[in-house]
Amino acid sequence: MDRTALTWPGAPMALASAALFGASTPFAKLLLGAVDPWLLAGLLYLGSGVGLALVQLARRPLGIGAAEAPLRRADLPWLLLVVLAGGVTGPVLLMFGLAHTSAASAALLLNLEGLATMAIAWVVFRENVDRRILLGALAILGGAVLLSWQGGPAGLGWGAPLIAGACLAWGIDNNLTRNLSGADPVQIAMLKGLAAGAVNLGLALARGAAWPDLATLLGAGLIGFLGYGVSLTLFVLALRHLGTARTGAYFSTAPFIGGAIAVVVFADPITVRLLGAAVLMAIGIALHLVERHEHEHVHEEMVHEHAHVHDEHHRHAHAPGDPPGEPHVHAHRHTRLAHRHPHYPDLHHRHEHAA
Repeated sequence: MDRTALTWPGAPMALASAALFGASTPFAKLLLGAVDPWLLAGLLYLGSGVGLALVQLARRPLGIGAAEAPLRRADLPWLLLVVLAGGVTGPVLLMFGLAHTSAASAALLLNLEGLATMAIAWVVFRENVDRRILLGALAILGGAVLLSWQGGPAGLGWGAPLIAGACLAWGIDNNLTRNLSGADPVQIAMLKGLAAGAVNLGLALARGAAWPDLATLLGAGLIGFLGYGVSLTLFVLALRHLGTARTGAYFSTAPFIGGAIAVVVFADPITVRLLGAAVLMAIGIALHLVERHEHEHVHEEMVHEHAHVHDEHHRHAHAPGDPPGEPHVHAHRHTRLAHRHPHYPDLHHRHEHAA
């Protein structure tokens, strides 16, 4: 199996997700002067949820997208935790952090989300990590520290730890979302957007935030739909193919896109510190992208439901009521299988590794 086949379609989906989210950060910064940060966090996610709800309504009559497995009752606790961590805590911390940080610096600081995602995936969920991946993570962290240091007795500015807190919340969110990645990604992102948007909006209004004008509402809605809704949908799809840590590594390209836009939109200076941080982060991301993982592994017997085709991991019989055509969705059983091939910790390769 060549590397292109191994990373397709997960890598393009993760990179597209990163591009949309990275672009949303400087444009959200544009709105902060006209709207309360907490209210903006709610509007961004509400825009995501409403936009995806419209997409969901149009999918069946227009025949958009392949069949997907719906969320089940057992998925709801995971979805609630995802909303609390990534939909409520993360956006609020980011909006307040943006208020105290230049757009270019904030965009590059968001690399910490990828680092938090990878660290949790390795430590808690035991995804595989080798020396090259670890060195890449350290390079990303070094770039983030260099970027956030403001010098003098103040050391790190207030904006940096707030954005770091947002990244930690999203790192937790990303790892929890992997437990939902077999289900419909549009449904996941839609419910997260609607729930998180409603909670943040209600809290912001309760604390006295002023309602913005129509142009600001529409702008926030569009930024949220693309930068949060469509981005999250692509991120969930990438999780299926790459696992959490690898998807997080690809997603770490988001701050470079946001930083480039911020330099143009806000005329932020291109400093030596900014360039040095960018070089360190680029080295870290490159080390992640060239990784190759192959060993003898065992697939234990299991039953689950997700969209699939009949590849080497899906050689099962069908009942009379199962849907025809491919890809299709139905509950199916995997028998125990031992084999060797290049792979990522995707939906079917979340196995333990020898020390």
